[in-house]
Amino acid sequence: MSKELLLEANHIYKSFSGIPVLHDVHFDVRRGEVHALMGENGAGKSTLIKIITGIYTKDAGQISWEGKPVEINSYQDCLNLGISCIYQELSVIPPLTVAQNVYLRKEPLRAGLIDYNKMNSMTQQLIDLYDFPLKPTTLVEDLGMGQRQLVEILKGLSNDSKLLIMDEPTSSLSGKEAESLFGIICKLRDQGVSIIYISHRLEEVYRLSDRLTILRDGKNAAVLEKDEIIPKMVIETMIGKEMEEVDDSSKELRSDEGPVCLEVKSLTDSANRFRNISFQVRHGEILGIGGLIGAGRTEIVRAIYGVDKAASGEVLLDDERLDPNPALSISKGIGFVPEDRRKQGFIPLLSTVKNVALTNYDIIKRTGMAIDENDELELSKKAIEAIDIRPADPQKEVGTMSGGNQQKVVLGKWLVRGLKLLIVDEPTAGIDVGAKAEIYSILDQLASDGVAVIVVSSDLQELLRVSHRIIVMRKGGIVREFKDETVTQAKILAAMQGVEEGEKR
Repeated sequence: MSKELLLEANHIYKSFSGIPVLHDVHFDVRRGEVHALMGENGAGKSTLIKIITGIYTKDAGQISWEGKPVEINSYQDCLNLGISCIYQELSVIPPLTVAQNVYLRKEPLRAGLIDYNKMNSMTQQLIDLYDFPLKPTTLVEDLGMGQRQLVEILKGLSNDSKLLIMDEPTSSLSGKEAESLFGIICKLRDQGVSIIYISHRLEEVYRLSDRLTILRDGKNAAVLEKDEIIPKMVIETMIGKEMEEVDDSSKELRSDEGPVCLEVKSLTDSANRFRNISFQVRHGEILGIGGLIGAGRTEIVRAIYGVDKAASGEVLLDDERLDPNPALSISKGIGFVPEDRRKQGFIPLLSTVKNVALTNYDIIKRTGMAIDENDELELSKKAIEAIDIRPADPQKEVGTMSGGNQQKVVLGKWLVRGLKLLIVDEPTAGIDVGAKAEIYSILDQLASDGVAVIVVSSDLQELLRVSHRIIVMRKGGIVREFKDETVTQAKILAAMQGVEEGEKR
């Protein structure tokens, strides 16, 4: 690996609405190295990458490429330099072939028409060069997730990219697919391609990276060479505290003695995203579920609610066995706030009235076959008053509201009906501090009223703040339960990473 710097970002500053997100950050990448970037949620990783790729403009600082100062003001500027980003959400178009995806919007032409033979030949040359298990004429919709990701990598390499940025590349991959990707990354490095590898998974970072930069609170916390990457030290650097330390980032958990509301027995997914999952949640209890991206957290709660079908196992509500589906869950008193509220939790162009009504038409009065609009309106007013939705205008389009109030609308549609169990996936993602406190208060009140609550969260502080008990998932299984003990953020993170306290490598 060369010591020559390909990319260097110095003294980078960035603020949003006066709030600093990056403060005097330094980051550089050598030719032919895998440089990992880690940090807790909110550490500044995504902002730094968006500055490097021209999506955000920096407030101050200097970026150099191959030793020369450059300004990257758009993603096209980034591509022109030879930088490509492979995002967690793949951008391939399934009905098109591999070659059509690779050369989309840069197709070779002949007499003004796309030269498909040449495009297939160019794609095959790339496939041969990097030894990818792909064919140019295969439809992407016929490929698995791992191969689709390779198509994304080929798209980057077709731009003669010298630097690839990979954002959580294994989050949707099986173990076999991930192994294949690791082999590809090593081949690319051997051929002189540099890679920025963004991941929450420490074992991947240890295995692949030549260097590791850790950000904390928008600042450089450490830059480690390969032989300096020690699990316990990495976790402590990310958190900023000793793993055994007990302070305001710790909490004394307590077990609830109420009757069991939900029991999950040996729930297993046909795609092996989760397996043999068993746990209970009691009335009046908030159960937190932690884990890294791809651990199976979201998949298990979607299966419990019935959005996705489990292959085997049982779900019992108050000792009654269920065959979960959304309509049944609603009728039985189970509410679900999904991870992506904008795509799955509400309809942006509809008003608060109509959004609150979405899950409640079974309890809204009817006049013949028609919905009683007055009752529909009163139900929305009840939600607005219950959790202080602002503006308090039932006819306001929800898509024009702040993130916090959008989330209140999603919660509000469940609070106007009798709930036994509420499942909330990433309750405060993208929400300001004030709105977070209000949503935490709502969850606390629900538990006080005897409702069982499941909270899935990537935010360790949030898990500690709201949970009475915490289970941690890793690679599709439950690996740790915290109850009746003092738990710290570092202990949760260590369980998520599969690192035992005191482990050195």
